[in-house]
Amino acid sequence: MSDPGSKSPSALGADPGAVAGTQPIPGTSVASHPGGDPGSDLSVTLAAGLAAVTQADLGPDFTMPTQSGIRARPVTVIDESIALPPRHLPILAIAHVGKRFSVGGNTVEALRGATLSINKGEFVCLIGASGCGKSTLLRIIAGFETASSGTCAMYGQAITGPGPERGMVFQDYALFPWLTVRENIGFGPKQRGLLGQGLRDVAARYMEMVGLTKFADYYPAQLSGGMKQRVAIARVLANDCEVLLMDEPFGALDALTREKLQQDLLDIWEKTNVTVIFVTHSVEEAVFLSSRVVVMTAGPGRIEHDTAISLPRPRDVSAPDFNAVRREITQRLTSHVSQGAPA
Repeated sequence: MSDPGSKSPSALGADPGAVAGTQPIPGTSVASHPGGDPGSDLSVTLAAGLAAVTQADLGPDFTMPTQSGIRARPVTVIDESIALPPRHLPILAIAHVGKRFSVGGNTVEALRGATLSINKGEFVCLIGASGCGKSTLLRIIAGFETASSGTCAMYGQAITGPGPERGMVFQDYALFPWLTVRENIGFGPKQRGLLGQGLRDVAARYMEMVGLTKFADYYPAQLSGGMKQRVAIARVLANDCEVLLMDEPFGALDALTREKLQQDLLDIWEKTNVTVIFVTHSVEEAVFLSSRVVVMTAGPGRIEHDTAISLPRPRDVSAPDFNAVRREITQRLTSHVSQGAPA
């Protein structure tokens, strides 16, 4: 698949802790200076083309000069091989993630031992009965929830909060009603300091991508449900997100609008190479859209099966091979419901 609009992982920044909402996770090979406090090291990143610098070159006692009001800090040398998020790492690595809530004095285990590895550019659907932890897992990836156990990382960096590289699209659109289509799409870039013609160009690009150029000055109340969802998708993409998280985004739409938006989403995915994680209750939707379908089951929520979908695109929902895959996934889902998982 072509990669015309995707960003290199180097766009995330050279410092392993520079991605918003992430920090280095245990097990990375960043050298810790024996005399430094956690989080106080000044990292020296080795730029491409420069001679390699080692700790021996700097000397064990080398420190930065003291400035007014700032104590000298020990220098940490970062292995150049890990200074940038390497392409061989999965864009998302979820390992043994669990989530427990306290409700009315009782502890509810919503998710247990979820383990999943997702590569850049994949389209992954999470499917399962209500209460199986699909949305909880999505919110942990987004940084809206903190896992009670396990780790969730992007390019090897622990996700500790929301960040623009992970954008969320909700079923209820979550648009700003006082802003126009253009202003909603440009909201994120504007908050990050983009102004003037640059901001107008970004908004225009994504309005064209979702087919809303003629509606640039409309307000959300003047749009149909499908148009609102297009605005929501464009607003996330305008933030240069690498991971598009979608929580049943088409669930409230009529069948014809849903089918149109499914195809529009696939077109956007192919153009941008964005990684998509899509929550749905519809087996047909999951098989039509995704390159992988992850079946989840409740009691507590856990990942039961991960199925690669190798059907050629464009996919025909009436084709025998399509329906064979749909039956297989439906059987996996219904077998868990019959064993007592809540519907």
